[in-house]
Amino acid sequence: MDPPTLSFILVKSKYLLFITLLVALSAFRISAQEIAETKLLINILTDLQERYGYQFNYASETIENIIIPEPNKELTFEENIKYLEQQTGLQFSTLPNKFISIKKSSAELCGYVRDKDTGEPIAFCTVQAGRVSALTNETGFFKIDINNENETLYIRHLGYKTLDRSYAFFKKEDCGVIYLIPNRQQLSEIILYDYLIRGIDKLDNGSFEIDFNQFSILPGLIESDVLQSIQAFPGIISINETVSNINIRGGTNDQNLILWDDIKMYQSGHFFGLISMYNPQITQKVKLQKNGTPSSYTDGVSGTIAMTTEQSINPTFKANIGINFTDANGFADIPLGNNSSIQLAARKSISDFIETPTYTQYFERISQDTEVEDNTNNSDISSDFYDASMRWLYKPSEKDEIQLNFINANNELVFNENEILNSEVETRQSSLNQNSIAGGLRYKRTWSNSFSTLLNIYESDYKLKAINANILNDQRFLQENKVSETGARISGTYHVSERLNWVIGYHFVETKVTNLDDVDDPVFRRLIANVLRTQGIFTELDFISANRKTKLNLGLRFNYLDKFSKQLWEPRVSFNHRFLNCFNLELLGEFKHQNTSQIINFQNDFLGIEKRRWQLSDNSDIPVIKSKQGSLGLSYNQNGWLINTVGFYKAVDGITSQSQGFQNQFEFIKSIGSYTALGMDFLVRKKFNDANVWLSYSYLENEYSFPELSETSFPSNFDIPHALSLGTTYTLKHFRFAAGLNWRSGKPYTQPNPDTPINDDSINYDQTNQQRLEDYMRVDLSAIYNFKLGKKTRANLGLSVWNLFDTKNDINIFYRITTLGEVEAIIQNSLGITPNATFRVYF
Repeated sequence: MDPPTLSFILVKSKYLLFITLLVALSAFRISAQEIAETKLLINILTDLQERYGYQFNYASETIENIIIPEPNKELTFEENIKYLEQQTGLQFSTLPNKFISIKKSSAELCGYVRDKDTGEPIAFCTVQAGRVSALTNETGFFKIDINNENETLYIRHLGYKTLDRSYAFFKKEDCGVIYLIPNRQQLSEIILYDYLIRGIDKLDNGSFEIDFNQFSILPGLIESDVLQSIQAFPGIISINETVSNINIRGGTNDQNLILWDDIKMYQSGHFFGLISMYNPQITQKVKLQKNGTPSSYTDGVSGTIAMTTEQSINPTFKANIGINFTDANGFADIPLGNNSSIQLAARKSISDFIETPTYTQYFERISQDTEVEDNTNNSDISSDFYDASMRWLYKPSEKDEIQLNFINANNELVFNENEILNSEVETRQSSLNQNSIAGGLRYKRTWSNSFSTLLNIYESDYKLKAINANILNDQRFLQENKVSETGARISGTYHVSERLNWVIGYHFVETKVTNLDDVDDPVFRRLIANVLRTQGIFTELDFISANRKTKLNLGLRFNYLDKFSKQLWEPRVSFNHRFLNCFNLELLGEFKHQNTSQIINFQNDFLGIEKRRWQLSDNSDIPVIKSKQGSLGLSYNQNGWLINTVGFYKAVDGITSQSQGFQNQFEFIKSIGSYTALGMDFLVRKKFNDANVWLSYSYLENEYSFPELSETSFPSNFDIPHALSLGTTYTLKHFRFAAGLNWRSGKPYTQPNPDTPINDDSINYDQTNQQRLEDYMRVDLSAIYNFKLGKKTRANLGLSVWNLFDTKNDINIFYRITTLGEVEAIIQNSLGITPNATFRVYF
């Protein structure tokens, strides 16, 4: 297929232009309505003076351009004053002779910033509180006005750890001394701010970071869905629109390492893949690493998705509750004294109470070509999900930090299968349950200015269970897939100099995978359980030049797989150099391996809904998967323009045909092979005052090699040669809008031979993966409105539409022989037009 031409892009862009105009028109209507219902504060004060005889004293800049809803005419004067204080945040003080003084509600804070080790003053520290900032002088002194007593202050200086504490923690009576701790660890620095939108940055180690505390808005999303958000990056798609099937540069989803606070997870989605199972209210940051992974990480030959919770202690209680068309959720951050806090988050589907249009679309999507859809006699069908997360952080001293994490997530589908036997209706229940439960401990100790250690221990358990009732054959079929993994990693960081860090560590992982198939009539039971222990030693040198324009990370990892007596050496490299103040050159490379993969049986596994089960390498039929990657990138960033292009090559060896999801002549054949992915990711983004526009394009050549198959080389099932996205965001006062267009090449597939489609009662397939589905195209829209409900309470209201034009996209096709002996094409479709709405209140 030829690359998209300029005329094609212009034709496709008409949809986005229409949406942008629609958004602008809606914004104009809303703004006009706001103006009609609001009034300048100075006009409200004039009206109150005339009605009650009071005089207001204020500086003109204090109330300049403040517009608020006009107060109710029935309010008393005192009630009017309270109302104005709530709406404006200003301080109204009653003076003698009917005078009212109006001032900004602020508190002054002063202090001296000093080095924790030497006691020397630190000059030119940045002290920031909201939009207000100040610098320390030669003596380390600063003075700053705080607009809100709940404001968090950030004190920053190069070479020191950033201090972020609430105003409530500081000494108010006089100017106290504030100590900064020297930063002995070379942390990754941001080289490209607002890579797509605000809150998405690119770091100098080659990774991308999403900070949900700063996150703006993406097309089609009003909730900060972790795994949906990362699909906005070039080179990352989901070939079937689910978060449980994210493909990074042509890899399969089981080749992604998913970490939640350094706990390895084996489940990623709710609603069997359509929603991320990681609650965005407790997940603060997400790092995406396509290549150049630190040597402390193992697994994930295609990429790493590492999520983290808040790493600082919040001194005040914070909470929010929300509801959307799929679930209700809540979050609380509870301080436990000055050196500890606990965060709790929970989410539960609302399908038990109401069936929304979003739920209907999701259910129709997951039930295509499954046991649920095939049997028209099914009844009492229900789908449910929930998750609960906890993070406890404790800092007993400035040198010690302890963190505990816990997560539990569950999906469930239950339905009755009904049949008429002997003139009576017989009913049996079928069900599918998917559950993850995991916990982790993290302990960091700073022994001296030059040395610190970090210990991570976790336990992660995953279980998938299905019961399929067959009434006509009087049979019950039970399937289970379990993964239980225990991991421990300890590392030490030695600060050699101001520009050089050395990391060395040890990593132990024990993984057990169990698969069970159990039939009651005729009696059949197959239980396969495997355990594999791996040990790893890793080291890294992290160097940064004196002018901080060059960053180099060299890593090496040694792995020992005791069951196979197998040794693997894995070098890693990350290099970044900034030149001419606006260019960045990036070189990344890595060797990696992984011991777990997924096997797919589309015919009957787990009611056809969750078709993947985890399996463990046995070093023969299921080999250890190994990969080699290299990439070279160049970025230009100036005057609001960002242009980034990256060329890459990836080779992955040791994959099995059963892990690739074949639905052709190779569906039930076991074979070992490899794939190579060669391509390019490109992005251009332009920032305006209130708007942001970007265009990304990915090119990919992804080819299999299976020496034992009848065709040894052919395009991968995940070969998407061209993928393009065009997006825009716009901010207007309290409103945020986003619109986007996604287009990509169709998925490859194998069709039956047109001359002889059936041979020996089997489908006679043509050349493998030489046909493609029609191109995929989708337009999304989203909008969020933020407003206040009181002096300390705020809320937001959001609306999104996925696939606005209800475009019918075929995402999969396969063939079966009917009872009449004919070949039938079974086509699976993407989500149709799917609306969603959310309402959230912050306390």
